[in-house]
Amino acid sequence: MSEVTVYSTRRCGFCVRAKMLLDEQEIPFREIDVSDDAAARTALVERAGGLRTVPQIFVGSEHVGGFSELLALHRSGGLEALLERQGIS
Repeated sequence: MSEVTVYSTRRCGFCVRAKMLLDEQEIPFREIDVSDDAAARTALVERAGGLRTVPQIFVGSEHVGGFSELLALHRSGGLEALLERQGIS
């Protein structure tokens, strides 16, 4: 089953804001903290096409980007459509 995944670190304000937005919209997500986990950080960089910054957000198999991209997608109504396309309710 597809899911929303948020790669984050402990000291990241944009990570907090992304998770708050998802919580407010009642969208369940899995958080992967890459703060002290080299293997998780490597997986993030590979999955995000070389990007190292956090948060990096995925809806199912689709890379959304960071908090700004998530917020823009939400405001445009595209987040709901993406969740539906990825089979996430």
